[in-house]
Amino acid sequence: MNRSVALLLLTTLAASSAYADCNYPKAPGTIPDGKTAALEDMLAANKAVKAYNADMEIYLGCIKKEVEESIARQNETLSEDQKKQMAAVWQQRNNAAVDELESVAARLNEQIRVYKAAHPSK
Repeated sequence: MNRSVALLLLTTLAASSAYADCNYPKAPGTIPDGKTAALEDMLAANKAVKAYNADMEIYLGCIKKEVEESIARQNETLSEDQKKQMAAVWQQRNNAAVDELESVAARLNEQIRVYKAAHPSK
């Protein structure tokens, strides 16, 4: 293994251990079926998704800070390619988390629409 690959592997492992301090939030377990759910269930789901969103924002900020600090701490020993690769790993993690968050929010919004259609007076 050449020196730059070994350094990149070590850097990635160090960055991964730093991410351990950033707790990935758990998505709400289930979204109630809007056709049959009670208003209280829909409100509870909405509250859970809002809390999940807030937790995800904290997580996203944390992983960004971790990678920025890791790059700054190792700035003199990293090549520009290594910095770009570390940033790319962060971007992939960020995008995956945002995709999951958007999926959860979309499922909730769909069930809210279903609930409103099934309960027009509420």
